[in-house]
Amino acid sequence: MEIHAKHNLIRAFVKGGFLSPIDLLKIMELSRSLGNKYVSFGSRQDIMFPANGADESALAESFQAIQIDYELGSDQSTYQNIVSSYVAVNVVDSTRWLKEDTYNVLIDSFDYRPRLKINIVDPLQSLVPLFTGELNFIASREEHYWYLYIRDPRKANALECWPRLIFGQDIPRIARELEKLILGYHPFTTEELNLVLNNEKVRINYKPLTEKLKLSEIPFPYYEGLNAMLNNQYWLGLYWRNNQYDIDFMSAACRLCQEINIGKVNIIPWKAFVLKGIKASDRLRWEKLMGKYGINERHSSLELNWHLPVTDLEALDLKRFLVRELDQQDISTHGLTFTIKTHRDMVYFTSVVIEREKPAGALPGEFYTILYAHNFSPNHGVYHPYAQHVRRELIPALLIELSKVYFRQLNPEKEQQQAFVPETQPARTSTVYQCPHCLTVYDEQYGDATAGISPGISFEKLPASYHCHVCESPKKDFVAVLR
Repeated sequence: MEIHAKHNLIRAFVKGGFLSPIDLLKIMELSRSLGNKYVSFGSRQDIMFPANGADESALAESFQAIQIDYELGSDQSTYQNIVSSYVAVNVVDSTRWLKEDTYNVLIDSFDYRPRLKINIVDPLQSLVPLFTGELNFIASREEHYWYLYIRDPRKANALECWPRLIFGQDIPRIARELEKLILGYHPFTTEELNLVLNNEKVRINYKPLTEKLKLSEIPFPYYEGLNAMLNNQYWLGLYWRNNQYDIDFMSAACRLCQEINIGKVNIIPWKAFVLKGIKASDRLRWEKLMGKYGINERHSSLELNWHLPVTDLEALDLKRFLVRELDQQDISTHGLTFTIKTHRDMVYFTSVVIEREKPAGALPGEFYTILYAHNFSPNHGVYHPYAQHVRRELIPALLIELSKVYFRQLNPEKEQQQAFVPETQPARTSTVYQCPHCLTVYDEQYGDATAGISPGISFEKLPASYHCHVCESPKKDFVAVLR
């Protein structure tokens, strides 16, 4: 089963990214009854599989029986899933007051189907992205209080912080009220929404903002295999290269979870799933189960750290090519994450983006732009161009050099950060100017919209007052770099 047509896709909304093994087993059985052999996981912790012409009334009845919301895929989804970092508890570093029960109570309090994307996440972990929602609730250091960052797709996905901390139990209510305002109020600012909400006398428990949100710089974790937890227990992460999870294996895994009292299955945005609380005495049972179905739990970081749209076979093909080429070079990308964008708009949540360029002029072939996040941290939401108009076969060499830049900036006291000239040049080279402090690039082909500089203005003609729009370094610090 290859998933080709989005309009034929069923999305099962797994609220918060966790569900019981028995509910997951029922979803497997439903997918099997529609003639499928596989299911796939989405980047918003949902489960997807082809409808194969299923009767819509029978489909609605089946999902109602297991009390899980769903949607029959379309280009514009009506409803959205709630993403959470529940999976991070006892797996990676977490905010001390955030427990599994905290997420359970909060997610269960949503008594409506959101039409806006909602994220409820811990800023100390990097397994679940922080800002891919339109309403992003981020845990603060104040127990049970959360920051709220609102992302407006109509304003280039700009993030605005709510002026006060929000009490956790009020999150479902304020999310619902904000959804009403945002979907019917154009345009908006966070300050305006705050005023409207207060004028409507919605009683919300607030605390003043006493400090800015501090973003963690923890590298992206390795999330596969059997790994130790506290109390002589383990967590298991499993991943399939093509995001096609065999229903027979998933059903057997659900039954084993029931037998050994694993309460939740966790879906993560990287198209994988995690089981927590496996006893040491049950390790062998999982190893036998994986062996029976030929499950590999030893993929390299090169394979694990990619974000691709579920139905994008072009992106999957490019990923396979890049992983194969990078693997031949024995290159490390641990801590880095990658997105491939071909045709569809998406919110980036990786440190490197490979974006297919729109065809221009009479030049034959496909060309790509490579972007990297500021400080290689996608949480900042700022991306800089690294190379443009790159042919497919040259992408691996540029990713290798970009990974070297990443590892150098991890240890600035050992190796001074320098503007970088790739050893392997694209077929067509040009000179751009790069800030040596934050690696921001000025390319006259694109100008600098932030500074009001139109495309076509050469670096030499920029005023002496021109400065880097990221770190404010002066024009004189920029150095020429061949691309």
